[in-house]
Amino acid sequence: MKIRFLEYALLLILLTSGCTLIKTSVVGNPADNPTEVRPLQGVEEDNEKAVDIDALVPVEINNEAIDDDCGIYGACENESTEKIKDEKSQISRDDKALETVLAEKAQEPAVPEKTEAEKKAEEKEKAQNLLDTSLEFCTASQEYWSEGDLVNAIATLDEAYALVLKVRPGNDPDLIQQKEDLRFTISKRILEIYASRYTAVNGNHNEIPLTMNKHVEKEIKRFQGREKRFLIESYKRSGRYMDKILVALKKAGLPEELAWLPLIESGFKVKALSRARALGLWQFIPSTGYKFGLKRDTWIDERLDPEKSTAAAIAYLKELHKIFGDWTTVLAAYNCGEGTVLKKIRNQKINYLDNFWDLYQQLPRETARYVPKFLAVLHILKDPAKYGITLEEPESQLVYETVTIEKPVQLWAVANKIGVSLKELTDLNPELRRKATPATSYALKVPAGKGEVLLAGLNEIAKWSPPKNAYAYHRVRKGETLSLIALRYHTSVSKIVRANNIRRKHFIRVGQKLKIPLRGSSSGSIYASSKAARVPPGGKYKVKKGDSLWLIARRYKINTKKLQQINKLETTRLRVGQVLRVAE
Repeated sequence: MKIRFLEYALLLILLTSGCTLIKTSVVGNPADNPTEVRPLQGVEEDNEKAVDIDALVPVEINNEAIDDDCGIYGACENESTEKIKDEKSQISRDDKALETVLAEKAQEPAVPEKTEAEKKAEEKEKAQNLLDTSLEFCTASQEYWSEGDLVNAIATLDEAYALVLKVRPGNDPDLIQQKEDLRFTISKRILEIYASRYTAVNGNHNEIPLTMNKHVEKEIKRFQGREKRFLIESYKRSGRYMDKILVALKKAGLPEELAWLPLIESGFKVKALSRARALGLWQFIPSTGYKFGLKRDTWIDERLDPEKSTAAAIAYLKELHKIFGDWTTVLAAYNCGEGTVLKKIRNQKINYLDNFWDLYQQLPRETARYVPKFLAVLHILKDPAKYGITLEEPESQLVYETVTIEKPVQLWAVANKIGVSLKELTDLNPELRRKATPATSYALKVPAGKGEVLLAGLNEIAKWSPPKNAYAYHRVRKGETLSLIALRYHTSVSKIVRANNIRRKHFIRVGQKLKIPLRGSSSGSIYASSKAARVPPGGKYKVKKGDSLWLIARRYKINTKKLQQINKLETTRLRVGQVLRVAE
């Protein structure tokens, strides 16, 4: 039964595989002669005819026949076997190739994981690239606007603003400032372009009219009275910068009378700072300065550079003249912003400005004085004797040469090396906020004839590393304000706001922990600039209301950590009446 079942199974396989059947029968008793076979009788060679399975004689299979290429399974088995062998061979080759690739990969040097500093540097570079691209869009927008293409001007500013919003400045003060300045500038510019669509000035006045009216006469009287000294001293200071300003105005094709604008703006004081945080000869606020290319970071503020700020002022005045067309209106816009002037013009419900003095009464009080005050200066300088004013001889023009510095150095060290006073050097380089050159390449101005002296001794001047920021921590108590806290720690409200990312300037909570920026050393020790207080008898101090560990340490010229250690304090929290040792 076992043999018959196997025979049926083999026959079915052969039939379904379409192979030629080799018909055999066993001679004699299969048990006696298991290997001898002969053709079956009564089975047709024609494969198309039916096969009588019951008529077949049981066949015992020889294992050698199965292994033979022409064995019982026929020719198809050989083809399948060869195919399988080929596939196995291909798989083997693929495996070897994969092993080779993996081996090569294993020999490659491992890529080191980036440090936190490298990651931060990459993030900063990415943010700076976004800001730079945004600024390029702003420049392109300005070109569109100059050509009268307001649609593309607005669309380009939209692109610039979208890039600004992608910037993630983290805690980097430079990036934070750039982002805020650029965002403000773009927003302001969009409003100005929209407003300018409704304003068309009447005529194109290329000269500043020397108008004389009651408003100008009133300002002349002020200069003859209580502001006389201001006028004389400002005129005297103008000699330092006037020649270069006149050259720049002439090159730009602007009226030379505009050279006296800094007299009204700043009295020709380079470091003049207004209540609106406008700075320099031409009184730029940060956002407007940024718009016209004045760089500002922790090292320099180009609003303080006379030549760079003059170039920015000229660019701004030219832009305003394109908007308004006459110089009196331009002067008003320079003082209070073009947006304010455009708004006043629109409120008149006219599409042109025929006479600036029709607008005069609607302007802010300071601006209402600004234009007639400038015109009064022009009248007086044209004929000072007529108005009873004697002007002093202007100061000499600043003469200098530049030396490129590739490392941060302090100005006092440079002054000592070249034999000049620190004041002389800072007067030539007022934009240096730290009285030191930045870490990047910088063209330092030195008195004429001192350039070679500095180059010869530059290697002897030590590289300067600015002190790291130091902080105190303060927990807000009931009744305290940012102003009081700033006063207590001898710092400013704005520094506390920036250090703690306070969005609402005067909003702090009781119990809130504030980080207070201070002047500190790289070791973290913080010291007061005043003389140390006398140590109390026995070297012990009783804590009073309002005291903090930092204030006590500062008072007695001791390191905060040291004070905490000698008193075995686990925290910096103190209680009124607590006795502390303030001397070892």
